[in-house]
Amino acid sequence: MKILVADDDPQIVAALRILLRAQGYEVVVARDGRTALDAAAHEHPDLVLLDLGMPGLNGVQVIRAIRGWSAVPILVVSGRTDSYDKVAALDTGADDYVTKPFLADELTARIRALTRRNVPGTEEPVVRFGGVEVDLARHRVTRLVEGAETTVRLTPTEWAFLEVLVRNPDRLVTRQYLLDHVWGPGHANDSGYLRLYMAQLRKKLELTPGDPRHLLTDPGLGYRFVPGEARA
Repeated sequence: MKILVADDDPQIVAALRILLRAQGYEVVVARDGRTALDAAAHEHPDLVLLDLGMPGLNGVQVIRAIRGWSAVPILVVSGRTDSYDKVAALDTGADDYVTKPFLADELTARIRALTRRNVPGTEEPVVRFGGVEVDLARHRVTRLVEGAETTVRLTPTEWAFLEVLVRNPDRLVTRQYLLDHVWGPGHANDSGYLRLYMAQLRKKLELTPGDPRHLLTDPGLGYRFVPGEARA
């Protein structure tokens, strides 16, 4: 079983590596938030041990990004004792929280409890369609243009819109769901936003924006992402 240890404190990393290897776990180490995301995407750990105060991206940002594509168990191991930090981590998607300094027996017991749930590890965080590649881990979109790979620049709102769609392939995503998840519940009647941003995404990602094959509209209902070539 593989565990990703994401912490910028070398003493904590060394202690966890010794402890976990003694328990028979394979250990992968990341010392900043961006490296942790890359390791979560490509090392496919069975569990993530995560500090909140890392450089680059903090722990809550890492949790939020991982939850964009994966249900891998996340155990926060942090020196922050304030209830606000615990609630923020758990609300974002962490499964459990242990405060530093920790007892070795308690930590390994928490790990066993989480891994017993048989939660699947990371799924493939890259979605491909029609010459487009969406990397959910790195928040990066590329497109093949005349045989060359180019980066597609998306605004934060365009990314949020696209992410909801590609995480629900071949499913109808209602207008209400999109408005709630991209703009918030205060925008329940702003369906004009959806038409505008869908048009922008099609212009950037579809081969023929006026005749889309992947980013489709269900009139009066919402939108669908179809990864294959066939249209409904």
